[in-house]
Amino acid sequence: MSSSRQYPVTPDGRYFVVDGRLWRTTNPALAPEEKQALVDKLMKARRQVGVAKKAGDAEAERQARAAVDEAKRALGERGPVWWSDGAPDFNRRLAANTPYADWYAALP
Repeated sequence: MSSSRQYPVTPDGRYFVVDGRLWRTTNPALAPEEKQALVDKLMKARRQVGVAKKAGDAEAERQARAAVDEAKRALGERGPVWWSDGAPDFNRRLAANTPYADWYAALP
């Protein structure tokens, strides 16, 4: 996903909203250098997905998508949640169908 700075972020900072859907933010505990290295890895993998698709190389695309997933998990955007209070994960759910519904409805 694009940077969450251009999208509304939930009050707890766990998600940003795009077209009404919640997307998990990057783990804020990552050191800036570590975060940047992972973002660079993610962007490289996404470019590799495009190259593989254009070439019609299904195996290269599978490997590139696996690299995307690995980077997103390391960033905390997929896989186990990065928070430790036991709150459930609402990643990819419509905000209106979550405990964030009132907050989302009140956005300008």
